[in-house]
Amino acid sequence: MKNRNIDIETSVKQKYPVEMDWLNYHHLLYFWTVAREGTIARAGEVLGLAQPTISTQLRQLDESLGQNLMEKSGRRLVLTAAGRTVYQYAEEIFTLGREMVETVKGRPTGRPVQFVVGLVDVLPKLVAKRLLEPALTLPGPMKLVCREGPLEKLVSELALHKIDLILSDSPVTPANRVLAHNHLLGNSSISIFGVKSLARKYIKNFPKSLRQAPFLLQSPATTIRRTLDQWMEAHEIQPVIRAEFDDSALLKVFGQAGEGLFAAPTAIAKEICHQHAVVVVGEISTIQESFYAISAERRIKHPAVLSILERARHEVFELPPR
Repeated sequence: MKNRNIDIETSVKQKYPVEMDWLNYHHLLYFWTVAREGTIARAGEVLGLAQPTISTQLRQLDESLGQNLMEKSGRRLVLTAAGRTVYQYAEEIFTLGREMVETVKGRPTGRPVQFVVGLVDVLPKLVAKRLLEPALTLPGPMKLVCREGPLEKLVSELALHKIDLILSDSPVTPANRVLAHNHLLGNSSISIFGVKSLARKYIKNFPKSLRQAPFLLQSPATTIRRTLDQWMEAHEIQPVIRAEFDDSALLKVFGQAGEGLFAAPTAIAKEICHQHAVVVVGEISTIQESFYAISAERRIKHPAVLSILERARHEVFELPPR
């Protein structure tokens, strides 16, 4: 077994020849055990190793770190200042190791399970909130971590297992050059919103009334903007574009201030009207915006992801008939 460990260490160093100090975790385990037990003899009983073997491993750890981690005090070994620092790290490392095994085997550990979700930056925040709410109601401790960015960046992090799931308004394609799987959450039509004083002017004779109406629009790079532009062109509607936004939340804040009409998914119309004190001017049922969950696995097993899919398909969106 000892030779096998040496072979593994050598192969890893050869594969990753970057300039970094290599830590032998077997040596760290022996040090951690001696520090906990107080003597090499007692640590030997716990580890099932002879005292000379442990002494040799401790000496090699000291040499690799360039510090003496222990010193004698009577019959016991006590930690030096450097030893106390190393012990604190070792305590955390091996505690995490135990929790990892417990988590994989499905046994509770008391530490919140971290669920990392990537949100495409153009995704409406209210959509994201409604989709993620079920993940916070699952039994057992869990910490939700949300990271926002462009789809390409998030897909790269998904491939490296830095995030568990992506919520997006567009699917991943072969152009992303990453193996990932799209799960359709559902579709939503688009509605036009505005404050009451502004909406009164454009509700009647909708959608022809939108000609020359003041509009706050999403960035031209977004899916909703492209489809809205095509729809307006087909209906010969030329709005007065007051402003364009990358951030959909900021767009709605300006809409709440009465600066112009704006478009958003009908699926969250109730929340938009309540939160931003606006009303629906009209619905564009011919425009359907799709939303996706993107995962590294084809078959979803994560309970938080399953709860998101369940909420999306039965409460937030309406899936088209198969």
